[in-house]
Amino acid sequence: MPEGDSIHSAARRVGAALVGRPIVAIETPQLRHSLDRWPERLDGRSVRSVDARGKHLFIRFEGDLTVHSHLRMTGYWGVYRRGERWRRSARRAWLVLRTEQHDVVEFDGPVVELMTDSRTRFDRRLTRLGPDILGEELDERRFLELVRRGDQTRAVGDALLDQRNVAGIGNMWKAEGCFLAGVNAWRALRELSDDELLTVVREVRPLMRASAAGRRTPSRWVYGRAGLPCRRCSTPIRARGQGDDNRTTYWCPTCQA
Repeated sequence: MPEGDSIHSAARRVGAALVGRPIVAIETPQLRHSLDRWPERLDGRSVRSVDARGKHLFIRFEGDLTVHSHLRMTGYWGVYRRGERWRRSARRAWLVLRTEQHDVVEFDGPVVELMTDSRTRFDRRLTRLGPDILGEELDERRFLELVRRGDQTRAVGDALLDQRNVAGIGNMWKAEGCFLAGVNAWRALRELSDDELLTVVREVRPLMRASAAGRRTPSRWVYGRAGLPCRRCSTPIRARGQGDDNRTTYWCPTCQA
């Protein structure tokens, strides 16, 4: 699943292609949207901004209309120069926004919808999101309040994936943050101090912000390295499914004892 840094990066690319540039064509190839009349509803409207919050992306048009997307496991936002070959099949396109210079395409999108700006402020899926790990400032007090409000027998690795606690962290950054903080992702929240919890998000936040800005980040410490020696202590990295969704957690049993 694309994580917050990928979505913020996509918002930056999509915004550069659309903001301030006339939209010459809008296409909704999927039958699911064939009766929604998006081309007619958006006709003549310019894109005024593109932003992201956690794993949600918003293309905001003039006149109080916004395209909202969540890519889940399969989706992807592609930005191509006109005439450039798309990296996915056109049959997988859900939304196409064309300018004179670019094609902006949402592929394989399980969630792509047109809503009013006001709805984006009141929709429960969005209002229940925790602080954005990639926001200009991270509200650490709010993060702790939300985490401590929940089940304290829950494993910290599972709690970090709950977007109601902190928005934007996914499976990869969860694993990397726990490693860098020296926290075992299987420890229960009640066993962790507030300082330990904050260390996880403080370690991962600058790396995610660098990734979102297109800057190179260091090689992964544990994610995707099951069975390989830890880069720090040479102990084999372990991996096992965690939480209701059985997302694979990677950790070093020595560095994260």
